[in-house]
Amino acid sequence: MALCYTDRLSARPGETVSLHVSARGPCRLTIDRVGAERRRVLTLEEVVTPDLPVPGHADRDGCGWPAALEIEVGADWASGYYDITLIDAEGGEGHHFVCVKAPLGQPGSSMVLVLATNTLHAYNYFGGANAYCDVTALMSRRAPLPEAMEGGIGRLSTQRPFPSLLLAPPPEMPRLVNLTKRGFEARTWAGADPAWSRAHDQSPYDGSAGFLHKWEHAFVAWAEGEEGLTLDYLTDHDLDTDPDVLDAYKTVILVGHSEYWSGPQRDALEAFVDGGGNLAIFSGNTAFWKVRWEDDGRTLVCHKWRGESAEQVAPHEATHLWSHPMFGRPEAEITGLSFIYGGYHRLGLCAARGQGGYTVYRNDHWALAGADLFYGDVFGDTLPLVGYENDGCALRFGDDGLPAAAPGLGVPEGLEVIALAPCAFAEPADSGYRSLIPPEQLDVVARIAYGDGSPAAQARVTRGHAVMAFFRRGDGEVFNAGTTEWAHGLAARDPFVTRITRNVLQRFVGGR
Repeated sequence: MALCYTDRLSARPGETVSLHVSARGPCRLTIDRVGAERRRVLTLEEVVTPDLPVPGHADRDGCGWPAALEIEVGADWASGYYDITLIDAEGGEGHHFVCVKAPLGQPGSSMVLVLATNTLHAYNYFGGANAYCDVTALMSRRAPLPEAMEGGIGRLSTQRPFPSLLLAPPPEMPRLVNLTKRGFEARTWAGADPAWSRAHDQSPYDGSAGFLHKWEHAFVAWAEGEEGLTLDYLTDHDLDTDPDVLDAYKTVILVGHSEYWSGPQRDALEAFVDGGGNLAIFSGNTAFWKVRWEDDGRTLVCHKWRGESAEQVAPHEATHLWSHPMFGRPEAEITGLSFIYGGYHRLGLCAARGQGGYTVYRNDHWALAGADLFYGDVFGDTLPLVGYENDGCALRFGDDGLPAAAPGLGVPEGLEVIALAPCAFAEPADSGYRSLIPPEQLDVVARIAYGDGSPAAQARVTRGHAVMAFFRRGDGEVFNAGTTEWAHGLAARDPFVTRITRNVLQRFVGGR
């Protein structure tokens, strides 16, 4: 099989990217911009490549393969996601990518899509393990899930390939959400099609990240295709290394699963919004985990739950939940919402018979203008629009009968709650059914959310809501759709989702 990786994930026209390869050559190399359509920009035949072993601890230390060739980004390569495909002499196919940024000082759009590449790195299990578990041990059945999770690593190399089902899955790969409600006393409720998963050796982490898995690409296909919009592109890491990279834009767009943010990345986004920029979040589980970069972008440090004890560093350098008190910067301060107050929907036993859509409360909100939605209407339920992972806030109901955000974990005053759907942060422990979702550390989450790790507080954490919301911060504005699955509504041409998305982008780009 052809395997490859680049020395970096983004570059500007005129810059060079190194491609590191292990394959039985000679190989054929193609590079395509993937947007509303595929556009080939480069084809190389008879590429000579070495057949190299995967070293031990490649997940942590990288593969260390020498560069097989250098690729210069063409002057006519528009900003976007470029799929690198390598086909070896036996027909084996490998994929990687590069994000092409706009030429320096020459943005092509006032909107920029920031690809969730930190999330992709955290889920990458090539070489054995990712931030979650020892995936090789889990898939080979050498270890059950609790034991395999002990094999999760806190230092992840970017100098290695991505598994094909994570980076470039086939179009028919199932979504990570139950498309139908769980039947009465049904004992199977996997988020993906179990038969498909077994046939393709799908890991629990395939489909949780990656441009081509129906989130970011679905949004781009709608925006660049049906809407005729022009987008510029960046990666998470670009915000980490260049604090001024957003200065040329009016609106930053996040789509799908922007789960992992570094400190400098967050600083850049907060400065952008405070200075009058707008943040459109069509993502769920956004900014949940704090990470940091080392080795000039070659190592992502992400200790997750072990962040309190895994290393001795200054609190601002540590890695854990952004909502952890040692940072004093809960993510809701910039996103408006938190996964701690949201959770899963139509996954495992978490809202397994949930409605799959949003219930409208503030139908007079500008985001719903022209959407033909009224109080109590449910939209997106046939998709489902609400599923997998979702963000929310603590709620209270006012004298007007409408929900409002209750204070907690940085949720901003004046947050406008537009629509809701129930979620669960964890499956019930005493259901009598086998759990699907790996257990979270509910005692830690309860202490962070409510200052109390008791069983009663843990139970309270498990009852949440997906929330669609809007708020103002500094001189800018933030819209948060609250769910990973928003782009599926655009792909399905759902009229309600389409109208709301248009309203957000028109307001954020064209003025208020």
